[in-house]
Amino acid sequence: MQEIVSTTTTDTKEQIISVAERLFAERGFAGTTLRTVIGEADVNLAAVHYHFGSKEELFRAAVKRFARPIVEQELALLAQLQEGGRVPTVEAILTALLTPSLEFLAQDKELLLVHTQFMGRCWAEPEPLKSIVRDEFAASMEAFLDVLQRALPDRSRSQLAWKFNLVIAALIRVQSEAGQPLALIQCTEPEAIRSAIEQLVKFLSPGMRS
Repeated sequence: MQEIVSTTTTDTKEQIISVAERLFAERGFAGTTLRTVIGEADVNLAAVHYHFGSKEELFRAAVKRFARPIVEQELALLAQLQEGGRVPTVEAILTALLTPSLEFLAQDKELLLVHTQFMGRCWAEPEPLKSIVRDEFAASMEAFLDVLQRALPDRSRSQLAWKFNLVIAALIRVQSEAGQPLALIQCTEPEAIRSAIEQLVKFLSPGMRS
């Protein structure tokens, strides 16, 4: 009985997050109301308050759900690059950064538009919402800056930080435009994703070195 209750609770929570992600993607945080989430998720207000407490915490949960697996994979790829004390190339570092986020788009083709819109919206939201997104990716950002500092020892931390932010901006743009006319990513087939990563790395690496 306990297992059934637990599974039902988890399913309800995931359903609420999924609906909220889609609405945040379509309307932004300000344009999304808990009343709309409740209606489309077919739950009551008590369920939302029980799991999340507020709309801001619901937004945090949606960000965390897509960010955590991406960050975990980014950090794993970075660790592989540095095995045995190796100093990876800028190209290898950027590939490790871009691959998890872009491969994430191919996990569920039916939800591609929702995922890309939500990622773009997250970084465009005002404070304190943008800080929620930054917090989820903070460990990854610091790890990448550390490795870039090793690869480019003649660059200051501040130089690397603003260049890294431009790389993230390019990544967000590619994600948010995926599937649109003239976009770098026209489909989510593995070959298309790999090609997009290669082209982005080729474009971004000279800027990181300059």
